[in-house]
Amino acid sequence: MKKMINACVIVAALGGANNVMAKNDVLNMVGTWKWEGFTIKVAKCDATEICAEVVSGPKNVGMQMIKTKLAAAGDNFVGKVAHPQTGDTYNSKLSMLNSDTWHIDGCTDSNVCASGDFTRVK
Repeated sequence: MKKMINACVIVAALGGANNVMAKNDVLNMVGTWKWEGFTIKVAKCDATEICAEVVSGPKNVGMQMIKTKLAAAGDNFVGKVAHPQTGDTYNSKLSMLNSDTWHIDGCTDSNVCASGDFTRVK
């Protein structure tokens, strides 16, 4: 449980100048990302603008993680994102740390909170 709380869920954008996420540029999230033993593929899609699918990992392979369209909030994005390990949905804030790392913080409706960093693999 502590491991899950220390490193959580999902998806953010790659930045422009100064390696900071470009405001309102959610399509920069497109790519393949690693977190713990999971590989997440982010692609453009119609329903939520981007989709994030668990493509490999110890469980939930095939699960779509982005549950709502991500909304710009300053240099961050907010929305509902599913945890790749548990499938629980978190009210999440995503931010870019640099062009190859994004950070996510979130809590479920029952106040279980988690955070973590995802690293680009391609």
